[in-house]
Amino acid sequence: MQILHHGATTGVTGSCHELRIDSAGILIDCGLFQGAELSPEGSSFDQLQIDFPIDHIKALVVTHVHIDHVGRIPYLIAAGFRGPIYCSEPSAKLLPLVLEDAVKIGFTKDKRLIERFLKYLKQQLRPLPYKKWTRIVEGGSEDIDIKLKPAGHILGSAYVECKVTENQPSSRGAQRRGNLKKTTSKVIFSGDLGAPYSPLLNAPKAPYSTDILIIESTYGDKTHENRRNRRQRLQTVIEKALQNNGTVLIPAFSIGRTQELLYELEEIIHKSSQPRQMSSPSLIMSSNSLHMSSRRQEGSPPSITWRAVDIIIDSPLASKFTQVYRKLQPYWDKEARAKKSSGRHPLSFDQLTTIDSHSDHSKVVQYLKNSGKPAIVIAASGMCAGGRIVNYLKALVEDRRTDILFVGYQAKGTPGRDIQKYGPLIRTRGKPGWVELNGKRYDINASVHTISGYSAHADQKDLINFVKRMRRKPSEIRIVHGDDDAKQELKRHFNKLLPRIKITIP
Repeated sequence: MQILHHGATTGVTGSCHELRIDSAGILIDCGLFQGAELSPEGSSFDQLQIDFPIDHIKALVVTHVHIDHVGRIPYLIAAGFRGPIYCSEPSAKLLPLVLEDAVKIGFTKDKRLIERFLKYLKQQLRPLPYKKWTRIVEGGSEDIDIKLKPAGHILGSAYVECKVTENQPSSRGAQRRGNLKKTTSKVIFSGDLGAPYSPLLNAPKAPYSTDILIIESTYGDKTHENRRNRRQRLQTVIEKALQNNGTVLIPAFSIGRTQELLYELEEIIHKSSQPRQMSSPSLIMSSNSLHMSSRRQEGSPPSITWRAVDIIIDSPLASKFTQVYRKLQPYWDKEARAKKSSGRHPLSFDQLTTIDSHSDHSKVVQYLKNSGKPAIVIAASGMCAGGRIVNYLKALVEDRRTDILFVGYQAKGTPGRDIQKYGPLIRTRGKPGWVELNGKRYDINASVHTISGYSAHADQKDLINFVKRMRRKPSEIRIVHGDDDAKQELKRHFNKLLPRIKITIP
């Protein structure tokens, strides 16, 4: 048995791992590289061809549908992969939406070709229930069974237990006589583990045992704020920002982070009753028009309360995902289901506006730039490496009334990381840093905030607990999917916790 890594070894993107037995193998994820990160073979985000042999690959297992875990699937299929694609039942609903968008951006806009690809993809999908063993490779001497368990990262996310059964001769001459001994090894691929108490999601539970663990380390050197504190910080940051009569820009991935933010914002709105005096009219969007209206009580000055603040989701993909999230209520956690049963709508509320068409998007960007209208805009991509958030940044990053709020990890080489790193310079030296967007430099005059507690990833404590709570500890741990400092720090803690275990960083 071999474990090979075709991504997520130089950073946090491009996840792709191979479990090989004899002449057969399976892939766990096949993700896209982002920013400055590379594959072990040297490919980057703009060199997307599959750069490892795939003739022996019998199946692909998808842990979840974020682009850094599934974005290379079209290239895998183009390279000749024709095997089944296993994933959880929610992921099977979401994956075609993700890859349709990826194909439009990276491959072709030809509708017939896209439809052919999606038809093939759906034929190859094999949705699996959680917590049930399924045989996916059956050979003469080796078999591979997998079981998906909830990972708590996004809806449908899973970590993968792999059980490898090998038939070996029990003694000399035993194979000739047909006497074979079965040996079983277990390998777990963590995918991306979520933090406990994430909105909508059940927290991941540690497995009983494994022989080898491949574990992510995105926040292997950090600890998140607790949920109550992060929600309070979110509310405080947004309220302060809105008092500047400017826009709050929140770059967020279309799936997972956007829905969690909506859930938290609905909770803040539900609990808030005190008006915040911010003399500004309200933005109302319809599919065909953009106009202004004043919401005011008789005899009072124009004001905006939390129940009147416009929250704009500017992403057709995020809108589609949110609709699917609503349909997947059986997979929500108890808290979210209870809210829905009480008549609340955690992912759909009055002041939520979704922008679909490009023309409406352009109107909103221009209107916010010219008016300084207080509003909250959530748009992809989460690392500002593309998507509609880039247009908002080009229009608003140089405006001192703008606030940019990061709630997720920013990979090296992405505009998001540059804004996060160089944005605070204006406070410390009185001179702004800059970010390059579509080949042009922009001064970062906007205020920049980071709330790490909204990361969908487990933090250092959660990652350690994932191993600590196993009844039978692994004999080997491989640390992937993290920057060097995060991987080294997590390794140091694992060495201290489990001094006799082999711990490596591929």
